[in-house]
Order: sequence, then structure tokens, then C-alpha cells
Amino acid sequence: MSHTHPANTSNRLLASLPDKDRLRFLERCEIVELGFAELLNEPGEPISHVYFPTESFISLVSTIEDGRPSLEVGLVGDEGMLGISLILGVDISPLRAVVQGEGQALRMATEPFCRELEHSTALKHQLKLYLYVLIRQFAQAATCARFHVLEARLARWLLMSQDRAHSDEFHVTHEFLAYMLGVRRVGVTKAATSLQNQKLISYHRGNIKILNREGLKIAACTCYEANTLTYANSFSEATVRAEH
Repeated sequence: MSHTHPANTSNRLLASLPDKDRLRFLERCEIVELGFAELLNEPGEPISHVYFPTESFISLVSTIEDGRPSLEVGLVGDEGMLGISLILGVDISPLRAVVQGEGQALRMATEPFCRELEHSTALKHQLKLYLYVLIRQFAQAATCARFHVLEARLARWLLMSQDRAHSDEFHVTHEFLAYMLGVRRVGVTKAATSLQNQKLISYHRGNIKILNREGLKIAACTCYEANTLTYANSFSEATVRAEH
């Protein structure tokens, strides 16, 4: 882990802030390296830090106490942040947060972050927009899990992960995919094999490569496009309002 203060950022939420607000915020952040499958938050526990991924991405997972499968309900990459409930004044994590893609993130302790929220109207405004996007993502994930077949859900998940990894290749095991999608491993194996047979992906020893992104979009359910449009529309409309 490096404690170097970043001079700039590739996190899109922070990059959207006015220069003065962004530079002030970055001065109070530290750069950290997040490892694959690292646990950042557990539901019901206090939030000690907020994270703004720059290279990494994080799964938000809903869990059930009786041991039944968990389910990924959200994904946080360089478009967002972990710890958004703090904007509502709630410092308890509602979900499990697990690193899905390793890499760097910007981190800040909860107390100074809350002070920054009070100091920067622009930061508060952008995070409210992101909270709305995340709520829509949660709702879409619930609908997707209930109504769409596993192969289409897996294709959607791979596209969302590719967007946040900014790479055609990333590492993920069948066990982890089953955990994220809330299904048994045998179901993931069957769905991944089908996508591989269609030459949309290659999969070997936990390494996935996207071979045909457009074909994967066709195989995916409509939830992928819906999630992408929600983010784009929310922030583009806010930009237009700000300019006028």
C-alpha cells in the first residue's frame, strides 16, 4: 500500500468535480492496492473507510444468514465509490463488499470524508446522483435474477466487469462466479461453456478473455444496456443543468 497523495485521478466521479474541490479532496486521499477477493465491508459493521476505485472494482453482495447462496446486487468501478450510505448519514454497511478486480483505489477514512461532504456542495451533488444510479442498479439486479436465464445474466456480468476492468482479460473462478450470481457452480460451468462454444469468450484456469464483445451484448439480457444508460443519462442531464 502506498500513502502517496495522488495529483490526479482516473475515478470518474472525482474527475467530474470542479478543479478546486477535486484537488482538495485528492490531497486527503491515499492510494491503496486492493487484492482479488479482499473483503472490505460486512453488512451491519461500521464503515471505516470510503473507496474510489481507479483500477480495481468491487462487488456489492447481499447475503442470507441461513447459508443459502449470496447474490451480487451491485458493482463499483471507476464510475463510483464504496461507502455511499454516508451521504445519508448512515455509517453502517448495508452489504458485503468484496474486491472482484484487483488494482488501485483512492481511500479516505470516514470522519474526514464526512467533513469533505460538508465542505463541498459539488461533491455532495455528484454523490447524490451516483446514489440514484446505484439504487437503479440494485433494482435491476433483483429483476434480472428473478426473470432472466443464467447464460444471459453471465454475459451481462462479464460485460459490466469488462467495463470496469478496462481490459478484455480478467481473472475469476467458477466458484466466485457462482457466489456472485447466486447459483451452483455446475450452472456457471454450463453457461460459461455455452458462451465459449459460441466463441464469445475463452476461459482457462480462472482467466477469462472477451473474444467478441458485440456478440456478448447480443447474448446478454437487456439489463446491461439499462444499467449503462442509467449512468450516462443521469450524469449527462446533470451536466446540462449545471451549464444552464
